[in-house]
Amino acid sequence: MDRLATWISRLFGWAMLFLSAFVALETALRKLFNTSLQGADELGGYVLALGASLAFIVAMIDRAHIRIDVLHARFPVKLQALVDWLSVISLGVLGLFFLYVGWFVISDTLAYGSTAATPWRTPLIWPQSAWYAGLAVFALCSFVMAGRATRLFVTGRHRRLAEEFNPKSAEDELSEELDQLKER
Repeated sequence: MDRLATWISRLFGWAMLFLSAFVALETALRKLFNTSLQGADELGGYVLALGASLAFIVAMIDRAHIRIDVLHARFPVKLQALVDWLSVISLGVLGLFFLYVGWFVISDTLAYGSTAATPWRTPLIWPQSAWYAGLAVFALCSFVMAGRATRLFVTGRHRRLAEEFNPKSAEDELSEELDQLKER
């Protein structure tokens, strides 16, 4: 899962670099030659929509979703495991919800043959398919993680569940940052 998160982060980083270069080129063409490639805002919207669905995956794998953990660390391990298990299950339900609602968007786009209301007139099924694929990967990852958490919870391996699914503490995050600094 960590390799998947790294790969997705790099993919989004490259997409943002491409978008930045495109916007810089667009700006230079407008200022210097009074012409435009058109569609920088359209392309930016597509990159951000795909990036949002990919960010869900990275945040889930890195345990970076926002959770209020003021009391969590003070709970007994069994209660921590229950809360962590419920949070992972809720992410799986969220993944299902995204797939369900997203499918209506995709089916409407196909039914109406929708295109962007821009000079490019991009068939919206292309960027929406990429967006939906990102949501599908999020749902798949959430199911895998929910399955792992359920197996740990049902077999009574609460301490292991807590290790894998507890929210990261400030000390954990600092340790990761220092390790990454050493690698650079």
